[in-house]
Amino acid sequence: MKTTCFSSDDILQMEALTRAAFMNSLSGFKSASLIGTVDNEGQTNLAIFSSVIHIGSNPALIGFINRPDTVSRHTFENIMETNCFTINHINRAIYRKAHQTSARYPKNISEFDATGLTTEFGAVLQAPYVKECQIKYGLAFVEKHDLKINGTILVIGKVVEVIIPEDFLLPHGAIDIEKAETITISGLDTYHETHKLSRLTYAKPDKFTEDII
Repeated sequence: MKTTCFSSDDILQMEALTRAAFMNSLSGFKSASLIGTVDNEGQTNLAIFSSVIHIGSNPALIGFINRPDTVSRHTFENIMETNCFTINHINRAIYRKAHQTSARYPKNISEFDATGLTTEFGAVLQAPYVKECQIKYGLAFVEKHDLKINGTILVIGKVVEVIIPEDFLLPHGAIDIEKAETITISGLDTYHETHKLSRLTYAKPDKFTEDII
């Protein structure tokens, strides 16, 4: 197979949209999530993110990367105002509507209304969930980190509420995300279904991993 090597200079010299597509696909498959927020006036907001990451389990922390706030970023502004947000797994039934939330709607237009997705509120936070999502969780904002290298912001929240169907919880504690038909993203605009290969035993130096039945 013929290969091509790109230097850092080659990447910088790419046309802007080409470079964005190239770099956003370079890291491989990414999570596909909708982040729900609301301001203190009750105006809801919903935005798609592919940068949600696990930070830690004790305490339970999840983070995401917010793009530079050189223009209005409604999700980030609402989190700073209310100190809470929700994260909702995108599934195959709603991925087109989820993608549409990336459009630059004005602040007074809720993406819930614009895309036909449904707000749903839990018992703990004022931020809205997406009713059509099967795996969703609410977070209390804990801290942010400004990344000086490119102006992005790492936003970290503590998980305070998780809403899932009971039969999605596997015996060993994990959540069956394939049963929820959770999808994934590559690049900026390409969506994928997944297929589990296997679950493996804990890796140890003196024994090679095996499949867990």
